[in-house]
This record gives sequence, structure tokens and C-alpha cells, in this order.
Amino acid sequence: MKVLVISPQPVFQPRGTPLSVYYRTLVTAELDADIDLLTYGEGADIDIRRVRIVRIPRFRVLGNVKVGPSMLKLFLDVWLFFKTVGLLLTRKYDFVHAHEEAVFFCVLLKPLFRFRYVYDMHSSLPQQLKSFEFTRSKLIIWIFEALEKKALRSADAVITICQDLYDYAEPILQGRCPHVMIENSLLDPVQLITPRDESKEERVAIPLPGDHRLVVYAGTLEPYQGIELLLEAFAALATRLDDVSLVIAGGKPAQIDHYRAMAQDLDINARCHFTGSISRAAAMHLNGQASVLVSPRTVGGNTPLKVYEQLASGIPLVATDIHSHTQALNEDVAFLVRPDADSFSDGLLRALTSQDQARKKVKNALALYAEKYSRETYVGKMKIILEAVDGCVA
Repeated sequence: MKVLVISPQPVFQPRGTPLSVYYRTLVTAELDADIDLLTYGEGADIDIRRVRIVRIPRFRVLGNVKVGPSMLKLFLDVWLFFKTVGLLLTRKYDFVHAHEEAVFFCVLLKPLFRFRYVYDMHSSLPQQLKSFEFTRSKLIIWIFEALEKKALRSADAVITICQDLYDYAEPILQGRCPHVMIENSLLDPVQLITPRDESKEERVAIPLPGDHRLVVYAGTLEPYQGIELLLEAFAALATRLDDVSLVIAGGKPAQIDHYRAMAQDLDINARCHFTGSISRAAAMHLNGQASVLVSPRTVGGNTPLKVYEQLASGIPLVATDIHSHTQALNEDVAFLVRPDADSFSDGLLRALTSQDQARKKVKNALALYAEKYSRETYVGKMKIILEAVDGCVA
């Protein structure tokens, strides 16, 4: 089968949605598909057999694509739309796999080109407009709500990534097409055509006492990730345990400068290290050195991709008890705490000192991952989607 995948994201960069696009594309190719992956000019080329990367221009002068809605994304999506039209005019595809707002292209173009499409719903787009404070216009938000409902009802198959989105989409779909929740749970190494030299990057130099236990966070440093909460919680923990250090991996230079200054103000800079942006392999190696992993997110509906990696890590996890976490986590598998510094600090203390409890949670977490989020489960769900739109999946 021949598939057009449209991703309005910088593929590849080591963050949530590009990782999701990578794994969806990887498994689709493994299931006997030849793929054109249409994406932004920004990002590293992935190396997946039977996948051809098609890019719009880079527009370096406009800067990099940030997480969430932006005027730059809107500009790039116009280019992506016309490139989509060009591909549909010159090539024949069995179906289109549209990620995020690219589904709006499909709503418009499906009657003209008579293709089937999969809507890969990573988030509710009108909710994103509100969450990232892109606009307060009720009219614009209403338009996106109407477009999103139209996109769902016109789709031939729908993928949602967490229970919250599944519950949102299901009443709109009303059984019109197959709808499968496929969590972003794969952990395969990302293969790039021109890879960074990860052999040099797998081990991150950490200028902290070698006998210290490590609390590790790896991810973006966007405000909703709760890094301020984490730093405040660690400052409280540091007064109770003197053999623990904090490592924060990821983020942009300006974000790191902001949080480093906060660590200085909290007087924990000697026990807090920021690695900056590192490869996925390096992040996984760093997680393996941790005594405790953390997900301090304070707001959000979608389950963070890193949670699935943390479940499979064999390391105790401390996470806030907000909805984006409790969709995938419970007290049997993680130390769940309220999203405030005192509660998070107490959770860290329990994870570091209650060894029997930590071991039990780790055992349960590994069992949960194997049961619900394994590669076999992921591939099986993708087969359901592909059979719905193509009907001849191996």
C-alpha cells in the first residue's frame, strides 16, 4: 500500500509529537507500506526503510517551531497544504494519515481527490488554542471546534493517544468509523539518516558528587511541565537528605538560564545540574542512572510520552496526581502526589527511603507496561487502523 503521512511538526526532533509521528510511521512501514512523509523543513531526516521524506522550505530566518500553536506554524501549514495538493495531483495513495491540524487539509481535499484518511488526534486543537493562550477569540475557538468535529465525522479511522481524548472523540464519532486509543508507548531507538554521534552522547557528564543518588527529569522545559514545582520540592528535600542531587535534561538555553537562576535563589545550585538538550539515547542512559524519576507536570489533559518510558524503566516514579498522569498511572505503580512543592517533596522522600514500597511499585509498573503498552499491543492496534482504511494489511 502507498501512504501519504502529513505531519505539521519538525520531524525529527526529540519531543512528544515528532516522536509519536516517528513510531506511527515506523510501524506502518513495517506493516508493508510505502510512505511519503510530508513535514516541515526543520528537523533531522529519519532513516526508516520504505519511507521518503518530503519537506517544505526551511525558512531559517523565521526561527524554530515552538511547542504549541503559533503564527509560524500557521504560515508553514499554508505551505504544507499546497505541497499536499501537489502530491495528491502527481501521486496515487491508498490513504492519507493526517497528524494534528493537517486533518483540516483532508476535510477540504477528500471530496476532490476521493481518498480515505486516518485522523491521528494528538490533542484537541481548540483546547490547545486556549491552553497556550494563542487566542481568546470565542469566534476563532468556535470555528476550530466546528472544524474538529467535521474532521472526526469525515475520517475513515481515528487514533487518539489517551483516555481523555478518546472520551472526547467517541460521542462525536458515534460509531461512524473505527476509533482506537494508541498510547505513545514505544521505546525503539530513533534511527536518523545523519545521526548525531550518540556513542559520544550516551554518557552525560554530570558534575555532581559521585556518591549522590540522582533525581532525574528528562523532557521539555515548557511552563506546564512543572519545573518550578520540581525545584522548590527538591529544595525542601535537600534539607532532609544530603546525599541526593537533581538532574534536569532538556530545554532551550533561555529556559535553562531561567531555571538555573531559580536554583541559585533556592540555594540548590550545587546539587542541581542542567544538561541542556541531549539525544534520546543519552536521556534513556541518564534515566537508567536515576534513583528516582519524576514527572512534575502541573496542567494538561494528554498523558506525557515520557510516562510510558518511566513505567518500563525499573526506576521508582514520582508524579503529580493530575488527570494527564492518572489516565495511565495509579498508586500501585507510582508515587502520586498533589501538584504542590511540599507534597512533591514528600513523594520524593518516600521514593528514596521506603525501599520495599518503591520495589513493589516498580514491579507493578513493569507488569502494567508489559500488559497494556508493549510493542506487540501497539502493533496490534495499528493493524486495526490500517485494515480499516486499506483492508490488506499483512
